[in-house]
Amino acid sequence: MCKFLIEATFAQAKHDGIAILEIGEDVWGLNEFFHNDIVELIETFQEINERIAPEVCLRLQIGLSRHCPVDYLEGCLKHFWGYPEFYSIDLYGDELAQPIENFIPIYRRAKEEGLCLKAHIGEWGTAEDVVRGVEALRLDEVQHGIAAAESEEAIQFLKDRGIRLNLTPNSNLLLGRIKEMAHHPIRRLYRGGLDVTINSDDVLIFDSDVSKEYIRLFESGCLNAEELNKIRLNGLREMQ
Repeated sequence: MCKFLIEATFAQAKHDGIAILEIGEDVWGLNEFFHNDIVELIETFQEINERIAPEVCLRLQIGLSRHCPVDYLEGCLKHFWGYPEFYSIDLYGDELAQPIENFIPIYRRAKEEGLCLKAHIGEWGTAEDVVRGVEALRLDEVQHGIAAAESEEAIQFLKDRGIRLNLTPNSNLLLGRIKEMAHHPIRRLYRGGLDVTINSDDVLIFDSDVSKEYIRLFESGCLNAEELNKIRLNGLREMQ
């Protein structure tokens, strides 16, 4: 089933014209699906990438759940450190599960490993939570981060540090985080000078892909075609 989902993800990315696909496995899944064999995990993703969508650039990501004890996560991560195939690390789950400062040791090690540092913050929390998370974990990018739109100070903080926000508009709408697409916080964040990208969340749950996300933002009047195209090109700049 895990391999089927990976295959479906690459097939969807190919259909949607995705150039860069950042995808990975939660650390607990290494034992659950890959017999605690990190090489098997890496080779599975690479083989499916080459077979289904070789034109898509694969970036493997390490996933962490906030619900897990830090010592458990550190034990799992011992299998991941030292493999250059991994591009980034991400922290997700209930933002209130435990203080984000608990994850500082993990993120310090991830920085030493040369990983891009990301975390889900500010989807449900506050603008202050976004600032606090970036400072504590020394993040390069924030997943969601829409709460930052509530504070000019937070926007300026992120802008000064060049922090990218990776946004998923339709999931914000369906989860009730925003009332209507026309007033999604991406408009204020982008027009405030922040580096933002537009992404899809879980396809099976939210019935969305990246193209649909762009279309919904355009049709709602949240952003115009020129703005959306600039966001698209900005998201591809590392490929150029």
